Amino acid sequence: MTASTFIIDVALVVVAMPAVLACGYILLLTLLSWRLPAPPRSAREIRFDVVVPAHDEAAVIERTVASLRALDWPKDRFRVVVIADNCTDQTAALARAAGATVLERQDTTRRGKGYALEFAFERSRADGFAQALVIVDADSEASPNLLEAMAYRIERGEEAIQADYGVLNPLAAWRTRLMTIAITAFHVVRSRGRERMGVSCGMRGNGWCVTHELLRRIPYQAYSLAEDLEFGITLGLAGCRIAYVDEAHVYGEMVSREAAARKQRERWERGRAELVRTMTLPLLRAWLARRSAVCLDLALDLLVPPLSWVALNVMLLLVAAAAATWWDPARIGWLWLAAACAAALWLHVLRGWQLSGIGLRGLIDLARVPFFLLWKLRVMLSRRTTQGWVRTEREKT
Repeated sequence: MTASTFIIDVALVVVAMPAVLACGYILLLTLLSWRLPAPPRSAREIRFDVVVPAHDEAAVIERTVASLRALDWPKDRFRVVVIADNCTDQTAALARAAGATVLERQDTTRRGKGYALEFAFERSRADGFAQALVIVDADSEASPNLLEAMAYRIERGEEAIQADYGVLNPLAAWRTRLMTIAITAFHVVRSRGRERMGVSCGMRGNGWCVTHELLRRIPYQAYSLAEDLEFGITLGLAGCRIAYVDEAHVYGEMVSREAAARKQRERWERGRAELVRTMTLPLLRAWLARRSAVCLDLALDLLVPPLSWVALNVMLLLVAAAAATWWDPARIGWLWLAAACAAALWLHVLRGWQLSGIGLRGLIDLARVPFFLLWKLRVMLSRRTTQGWVRTEREKT
């Protein structure tokens, strides 16, 4: 083997390893993504606080409270609790008028969604009404069976649960249609597979539930830009998985304008990148020490980058493998490996499209994926920093 041949093979291994790991993982979950069985009815006795963290959400808070007050659950067994955090608008007054219990919080130093949730959880525990908490974002609507689905899992012994998290405005623009496909692939396809394997589906920031008994043992202390992912990992390290609910849904509003979408994505990606840096090794150590499938899966979930990064990695592998095969036809095996990765990725995306319900219009929008990838690359390479709770710019109606 010549020095140049050795260098080419090493370069191909370096490019191929992350692509093979990511595509193998998502292919496994895709193959396990058939519909989960519908559960029986609960005893309808559990008391819930439905907590809505809100920062200057006057434009949408009434709609969200109305959706939550209409949940199919005994009216004396749940409350809608809005935590108006450092608000400068009419969020608190509008939520109160819509029928919510409102907690107002002003703290200029401890700012962010994590601090707001911690405050609401402590107040809920202190007054003793609720046995469990369900967290719904201020720009969201919920399916009527949300609490029913949570209650059945709690009765079965689960202490942390995540409902399906979808897009409220999928047809607003091509960007929201592509986001709907990607979110469905991430939230539905992968979550079904992880639930079928009996591991943790992770927390998605919207539509999740925890019991007060769990919070007594593992207090909520997640304050990063990806506080939901952070707390889900904390629970996994403590030996608690998050069960996935396939039949109940929470739909959040996604922004369609480029500037707002870029700011939102920058926060998400930076928060996730920080957790990849700090939490991957603790999860792998916990897996080795305890043979914890939950911790291994959470580590893999962190290591698998967003679909846009996976797609860019696969494209790079395809180009590198094609060049290596042109230079030396004996290396055609690398090209077959790259093609297999691309096929696994497309199967995952197409399964997300199928379950998204977007239809032919969304399939046509997949032609925009190369432009979307370039936009995502620009966002991910941005060096902007975000501190505290920056409210997502809402769509004008």
